[in-house]
Amino acid sequence: MEYYREDSAILLAVDCIIFGFNGESLQVLLIKRDFEPERNKWSLMGGFVQPDESPELAASRVLKKLTGLENVYMEQCSVFGDPKREPNSRVVSICYFALIDTQKYTHILSEEYEANWFPLQNYPTLIFDHDQMIASAQHRLRIKAALYPILFELLPEKFTIPQIAALYEGVYNIEFDKRNFSRKLLSSDLIIKLEEKDKENSKKGAFYFKLNTAIYKEKIMSFLRYLPSWFPEN
Repeated sequence: MEYYREDSAILLAVDCIIFGFNGESLQVLLIKRDFEPERNKWSLMGGFVQPDESPELAASRVLKKLTGLENVYMEQCSVFGDPKREPNSRVVSICYFALIDTQKYTHILSEEYEANWFPLQNYPTLIFDHDQMIASAQHRLRIKAALYPILFELLPEKFTIPQIAALYEGVYNIEFDKRNFSRKLLSSDLIIKLEEKDKENSKKGAFYFKLNTAIYKEKIMSFLRYLPSWFPEN
């Protein structure tokens, strides 16, 4: 520390934007903050990076603490470091977003933090710059969803085409032409039609589909091979 004694101390934190899909709408997971400043106000789940861990491990630790989940799809999306973003300390936060099927995991959310799912288009006022963090994560999610089928991480094992359409409409905040959307999706070979129908949410009964995992993995690998061209060599 002798070399850095003249430098100001800065705290490094992580914040997790956890997106979920309940079969009808895209949602975001929030908690009640249990300490000052902004105690009892709604917040993203976050924490400080410990001396013995990387930001990625810190984000995984935070996610597990809130949901009990491990090995969930999660990636870094942005860094927030405005000097005045928190009132009492200089805190830089690295943001990560995760994707979760809410219907599968609702029962294991932490009661300690009053964790709750809220519609992405209608959630309560948040502390600090957490609204901006959600907007940044949503922008990142839109870009990724346009390149490869990342949104299938939010779906249950079997799903209907109207459910997929509702998910994509929630991410992009637009309404699709349902026939055109269905035709393009079916032609992608990403989904396999099942004999079973969903008769609870449709009078006629919408057929269930499942993900074609072979095609899905192929598209992901193709996307990963494309990534290096996004970045300069130096």
